[in-house]
Amino acid sequence: MDNKGNFTLEIVVVGIVILLILGITSLASEISQEKISKNVENSNIEKTINEVVDTLINDPGTPINWEDFKPKRVGLAIINVDEKVIPNSVSYFKLLELGRDYDKLVKRKIFDNKFSSSMELKPYETSISSVKIGSNDIESNKVYSVNRVVKCDFFKKYTVCDFQQDSKCNHNHNQKDYSCSYFKIFKGNLKKMDYYLLFNESENLEYDYYIDNTHFKSHDANKITKTKIYLNNELSEMFEANESTSIIFIHLDKKDAKSVLVAVPKDFDKNKLDYNYFTTQTCEFILKVWD
Repeated sequence: MDNKGNFTLEIVVVGIVILLILGITSLASEISQEKISKNVENSNIEKTINEVVDTLINDPGTPINWEDFKPKRVGLAIINVDEKVIPNSVSYFKLLELGRDYDKLVKRKIFDNKFSSSMELKPYETSISSVKIGSNDIESNKVYSVNRVVKCDFFKKYTVCDFQQDSKCNHNHNQKDYSCSYFKIFKGNLKKMDYYLLFNESENLEYDYYIDNTHFKSHDANKITKTKIYLNNELSEMFEANESTSIIFIHLDKKDAKSVLVAVPKDFDKNKLDYNYFTTQTCEFILKVWD
């Protein structure tokens, strides 16, 4: 083969090599671009999920008590007695209501039917059961999960008195030695509600309680022997013949007693008559999302 033929062959070989390099570079570029695009997509999904969680736990929704009505916008945040939002909080009853119509309120309204999801509330206090709503079937290898530490009120709306808080006493007991509180009751309430004194399991129950009002100031002391005490019978004795209302005082002869007075509906699950259910608890709130 002459020099001209060799030169032509070299050109062909060089051309093939250049084409191979360009092809490999193009393929690598495509793979890299696809990877970047996927990372951006994942980043956007994670950003969206974080925004959803932060909105839910800091927005009470519209109306603010939407769990009792048809919601215009859902949110889980708790509204306190001053009608102010408690940041990073979850209302137990709003969460339960969200679970009753999860597909409509979450899958359709929040995620526009693009994702499946679940929410779980896990109390740090082990005596309280966790709550999970949404889908139980994860049919994807790619699951996005976001966690937040929140406060949850559970059954706190049924708490009438919390003996860890300062209150008034009709005997002017020194609150360095006592835990006293009072409340107004209608006689008809006893037909609709059950009243209980609940004590924390950690309490040393070697102290007394007694109940009175402005008419009966020398009611007998009662030894506390268990963490759950039914009070309806004692409360029914606190009314004068023609009275329909009464101001009741409850006295515990211990400072900062871990105790609450609750009034629950007659059909309330008595297995959940536990002190911790009626006080604010720290929990982990978990949102899982997949496509």
